[in-house]
Amino acid sequence: MRRPARLEAVAQPPLLDRVNLRRIEAARALDPLTRSALGQFLTPPPVASFMTSLFERSCEEIRVLDAGAGVGSLLAAFTAEACARRVRPSAIRATGFEIDPRLAAHLRRTARECRDECAGAGIDFTARIIEADFIRSAVERLDGGRSRPSMPRSFTHAILNPPYKKLSSDSEARSALRRVGIETSNLYTAFLGLAILLLEPGGELVAITPRSFCNGPYFRPFRELFFREMSLRRVHVFASRKAAFAEDEVLQENIVVHAVKNGRCTSVTISSSRGPEDRLLSVRSVPFEDVVRPGDPELFVHVVPDDAGESVAATFARMPSRVTDLNVDVSTGKVVDFRAREFLRQEPDRGTGPLIYPTHFASGVVRWPKRCKKPNALVDAPETAALWMPSGNYVLVKRFSSKEERRRVVAALFTPESAPGARIGFENHLNVIHRNGKGLPALLARGLAAFLNSTLVDTHFRQFNGHTQVNATDLRNLGYPTVEQIEQLGRRVLDPCLPQDELDHIVEDVLDLSS
Repeated sequence: MRRPARLEAVAQPPLLDRVNLRRIEAARALDPLTRSALGQFLTPPPVASFMTSLFERSCEEIRVLDAGAGVGSLLAAFTAEACARRVRPSAIRATGFEIDPRLAAHLRRTARECRDECAGAGIDFTARIIEADFIRSAVERLDGGRSRPSMPRSFTHAILNPPYKKLSSDSEARSALRRVGIETSNLYTAFLGLAILLLEPGGELVAITPRSFCNGPYFRPFRELFFREMSLRRVHVFASRKAAFAEDEVLQENIVVHAVKNGRCTSVTISSSRGPEDRLLSVRSVPFEDVVRPGDPELFVHVVPDDAGESVAATFARMPSRVTDLNVDVSTGKVVDFRAREFLRQEPDRGTGPLIYPTHFASGVVRWPKRCKKPNALVDAPETAALWMPSGNYVLVKRFSSKEERRRVVAALFTPESAPGARIGFENHLNVIHRNGKGLPALLARGLAAFLNSTLVDTHFRQFNGHTQVNATDLRNLGYPTVEQIEQLGRRVLDPCLPQDELDHIVEDVLDLSS
């Protein structure tokens, strides 16, 4: 019988206290470069306990996988949870992967303490600690060969805090993953994908990961795998970026997901808290169709933790237009500065044209030139001919917002008056909204910039985007008002530098959201 999931400030079992001291000791001893290379962030006890409380399934023999186990915080929390439940398994067969030998030594000690804990609760506990590459071992098992060292063919439970690190397209790991049908650009989704494939039907997955897989083109193949194989049951959001891994200064938004293999999904429980020790837990149940919209080819995952967010989500569900309906498109800026280095100039001069970077944004408009580290000009030469766009009205959106920036979506209006010249260069850290490679009508451009800079858009964007990147795909997938409404915004927002509350009031009035 399932115990209610909770985030409470309660006394930890002695087992978790001992493992936590081990975690702190190990974290202090880890070389920062090694930690960065392996993407290691060790799980704090409150997070581990909350994760284990989400499991629902009871069975006589549990086969649990912890890939990237670290010192064993999740394994210890899983054991403590199993021992505390009214209906207990008769046996736990744990498999823990840890490639770092120093952490693996701590993990073996944790496994022995888990065995002792289970003995007192009448549970037969055994653990296989595998000091090897999880990706290689799992692929060997799934690909029909014998993995070395050996591992079970399937698991009833998987609990993961996987490493966070990019995978290059030509890496050995990417090649291995493709052998079992997994295409992904990050270690954490590689670990999740393999764990999903290793689960038996009805098996459960609980994982804490960055929120970045919820959107964007790079994670689309993983989302396709996830929703093909798994039924999403629970998503928990930590509202503070720093909360889940405060000691490690991890600034990505993290979520905890709970899913069941081959189950039928009709509703999803969405919960949120500021941090793992926050007892004020917001919980709501929503139809699965509100999380992944029917007909969305990108399979974006929308996480709306409260009623205010639901109102915004409902507003965007009613938005009548996409970029194609507006007869516009979104592209990244053509100038990749490190490839055009010899043609960059700090100051504009004869034979150059304006080059626009995100640093030229100023209160909703472009201010050029600017005294800064970035160049202001690009040489007009045969080698740069393909990098220019004709001068006109464009809406520019930063592809990357800084972690300190208040807004996730930051747009600026570029007009022919923003910089002189017949041709303009836009740097690659910008999304450029254009019409057939040329500028937009002035009213449409001004209205689009106002709409994108509204709190309404920023709030909605955060419901499916948990990192600081804004992709062209995100902007293409966004709902927009009608052309007439956008032009009306353009007529009313004559000054792009309006205070935020005034801009928001105009957007709400034009879109008739005040009722």
